[in-house]
Amino acid sequence: MHPIARLAIVAVAAISLAACGNRNEVGSVGVDWTGNDISIEAVADPEVDGVVCHLSFFNRSFIDRLSQGNWFEDPSYSALDCSAVGPITVGDISTRGGGEEIFQQGRSLIWKSLRVTRIYDATNNALIYLAHARQIQQGSGKMSLSVVPLNGLDVTWENGAPARQPAAEGSVLVQ
Repeated sequence: MHPIARLAIVAVAAISLAACGNRNEVGSVGVDWTGNDISIEAVADPEVDGVVCHLSFFNRSFIDRLSQGNWFEDPSYSALDCSAVGPITVGDISTRGGGEEIFQQGRSLIWKSLRVTRIYDATNNALIYLAHARQIQQGSGKMSLSVVPLNGLDVTWENGAPARQPAAEGSVLVQ
């Protein structure tokens, strides 16, 4: 098979898959006449019951892809808000400074993805959720942040609560 034909088949398959509905999609808002949308998805934290994040991102339409010429990529823009929706049960989470990814979605055929990373702030006893794009090269600084404070909530730690860290010099401890 000719290489261009293979590429065309892959492109059609990728666009077809991108057009399929997502079972976590809460809503979609059309933003222009070409069919571009802002999609909103509910993202549950797999290790923290009782916390849900709502992630919004831009979906380019077929018409926009034709006119812009960039077939295989959506913008990195996203917004994130997370909240407690009931009693919280914290499972086996990483308490390292780099946190751990809880969600990933491709934003291009190969190179770019939208991710949500959870970080535990031991000093302030809070879960931080960061939505960001990851690219092989020329990383993006486009991000969104949401915090779920655990103080005063009904929180159960399956493996025991980690020790609270004292505030570092120059930082703020929220009580």
